[in-house]
Amino acid sequence: MLSTKKQIKERERQECLEQLRELFPPGSTVFCIIRSVARSGMSREISFMAAPLPGVVTNIDWMVCRALDLHLGKAGVKVSGCGMDMGFHIVYNLSRVMYRDGFMCTGQRHGERGCASNDHSNGDREYVVGKIHSDPGYALKHRWL
Repeated sequence: MLSTKKQIKERERQECLEQLRELFPPGSTVFCIIRSVARSGMSREISFMAAPLPGVVTNIDWMVCRALDLHLGKAGVKVSGCGMDMGFHIVYNLSRVMYRDGFMCTGQRHGERGCASNDHSNGDREYVVGKIHSDPGYALKHRWL
């Protein structure tokens, strides 16, 4: 059966999202490395990394580009704009795409896989395992290297 370019692109996107969900369960950290900044300061290239096991680091730039329909530059994911934390911006949007139906609270306050949902900082201080958070953007955390 023949597939159009659009169908192929969507299939690749779904495969990348599945792999990203395996690498990053809710509460996981995505590591960011700024690779280059344009002279104007209006664009930059950022690499994104996963650390699935201690001592193992995996570059996930290609998967991030496929999942968010961004472009891959020479040194990392090309991001336009300034005046905000662009690593947070990409990880937040990636999290929203990965967990668009919400995510379950991890039930932990602190630690590597602690729940970072904004629900907890906006009045809901109960960390209950299994509670569904409606804003999926905070399912993942980011950290600059």
